[in-house]
Amino acid sequence: MPTTTLTADTIAAYRRDGFVHIPGIITPAEAARFRAAALACSGRVRNNTAGSAGAKVFQQLVNAWREDATMRALTLHPNVGAVAEQLAGVPLRLWHDQILIKDPHNQKATEFHQDQSYWPHRDSTHPLSAWIALGDVPVERGCMTFIPGSHRHTELASLDLMDGQGLFRACPELTWEPRVTIPLRAGDCTFHHGRCAHMATPNGTDEPRVAHVVIFMDATTRYQKRRDGQPHPVIDPLGLTEGALLEGDMFPRVGTR
Repeated sequence: MPTTTLTADTIAAYRRDGFVHIPGIITPAEAARFRAAALACSGRVRNNTAGSAGAKVFQQLVNAWREDATMRALTLHPNVGAVAEQLAGVPLRLWHDQILIKDPHNQKATEFHQDQSYWPHRDSTHPLSAWIALGDVPVERGCMTFIPGSHRHTELASLDLMDGQGLFRACPELTWEPRVTIPLRAGDCTFHHGRCAHMATPNGTDEPRVAHVVIFMDATTRYQKRRDGQPHPVIDPLGLTEGALLEGDMFPRVGTR
């Protein structure tokens, strides 16, 4: 079975760079089962990027764990939560999950951006995402590239995922920083901080790139409207007041079901 006990060096590398590669967080057999469920979900779960620029880059199926029992088992997988809390070093809650499917021969890159700027959060300084490959993801199928240390830039706004220069106009010094591309085997995972700048390459292969992303936030996180005033598909239906603690069944503590 995959190990969930991290070395001090692995934790230090994540906190220094803002990302880390964890091979085999689930088994290949699990990856195959979850891949089949994710593809089945793509025909049933609401596409939350419909009508947006993101819809042209990938299919994004948000909160699949609320709709599908098999995907729930992956989102709440004990290996994923155990590693997330070790990396963050603080108590965490689930923010949401999302299936990300990049269709075959989709030549559009998901351009550099930070995730946290899209989230209506305050009091969350250790957010992180587990990006789990549900099939092999070589570079040519749409794997992830990260800019080490970019999670220290906490002031940047949300960006157009199709604008290849948006991040570098907002933060020109990142133009010259190294970039690390990480191809993944089925069952491998990268964890990245919510402020770590990252992108995904196009999918030039004959197979869909299927990934499942489990996103965590500090257990202390409260609702705060986005700076750009844009809605969010997870928060909007809840009717929360500003400053409300994100807790309860929608946002369970890590390690609880």
